[in-house]
Amino acid sequence: MSAPSRRSRSARSAQSTKYGSICSFVISQGNGENQTWDELVAVGYERLTYEAVADRAGTSRPVLYRRWPSKRELVLAALGRQAPPLPDESPDTGDLRGDVLALLRRVVRRMQELAPVREVLAAEEGQATELSAYLAARNQGPRRDWMRTVLDRAARRGEIDAADPLPDRLVTLPVVLVLHDLFMARRTPTDADLEEIVDRLFLPLVVHRRGRHT
Repeated sequence: MSAPSRRSRSARSAQSTKYGSICSFVISQGNGENQTWDELVAVGYERLTYEAVADRAGTSRPVLYRRWPSKRELVLAALGRQAPPLPDESPDTGDLRGDVLALLRRVVRRMQELAPVREVLAAEEGQATELSAYLAARNQGPRRDWMRTVLDRAARRGEIDAADPLPDRLVTLPVVLVLHDLFMARRTPTDADLEEIVDRLFLPLVVHRRGRHT
């Protein structure tokens, strides 16, 4: 076999190997995120390894490392794919009670979706890391004003007194109580719990304030 022929075959083989690596890399981007999530659910953040994710995805550690150089980045990608950011718009059911209940149900549902990464959230709290920055960014923008938007609508409907803005502690009370159950008491509020927060705690305070000006 001539030298040019051997070089040509070698070049084709190298090109094929390179093409295969690229295909494996591209496929792993989506598959790796899905399999990372599955592994996270199965073993938790601390026990999650590149080897296990690679086995699930049918790829290799180097392929995963090239796309996600750290375990945190790997988990971030899975989190972004499996639990995309919440919608910017606050719930609008037509009345204050319905809006607040819908908002609280949304909070509970999201926390259930994120159950496998709660330990990540707890570990990153207060730390200036890539993950904490990402999670903080997800909570910025219109979503942080959901309750204010709900209350502004209620004021326009005449359900609360527009001339007497509610203090921040009262505005955030329903969500704070739900988060207390989820993170401090480590229990998931039932729908009855949410109704109790709204009907026996939040709405009476709001109605009481409206009554002072009538």
